[in-house]
Amino acid sequence: MALRELFGKLVNNRTETTEKHSVDQLKTRYYKTSKDKAIQAVESVVQSSGWQVKRIEEERGEMIAQPKNGGESLLIATIVTVKPFRTAVDFSCSTGTSLPSDFGKSKKIVLALYDRLDQELPFVGSGIGEELL
Repeated sequence: MALRELFGKLVNNRTETTEKHSVDQLKTRYYKTSKDKAIQAVESVVQSSGWQVKRIEEERGEMIAQPKNGGESLLIATIVTVKPFRTAVDFSCSTGTSLPSDFGKSKKIVLALYDRLDQELPFVGSGIGEELL
């Protein structure tokens, strides 16, 4: 399994957070806030990080953004309320490169967004979805 993960890192130009990710830093993060406030915070963090928000689907909790500098990257944020004042945030970032790997660029982008979001909203935990249901 470790060899498979290493190979995946080497030939990957996309990073996605999930509830049961093998990397703890890339597990779904939960915040003590409402969905609307989380959407506003994610939008603010994304924009201040050099991304231009292209579309927000508030009822679905999805946001799509591209770099302001016109790069080929794409960022999708998913915001879902699990319980009252327990909102999950996931990111999916793909970088446009002609190479089979982005050498960790998409992972760095996602981690930087999570770090900034942790400062904006009260962080509850990561990968704790089963505990909340």
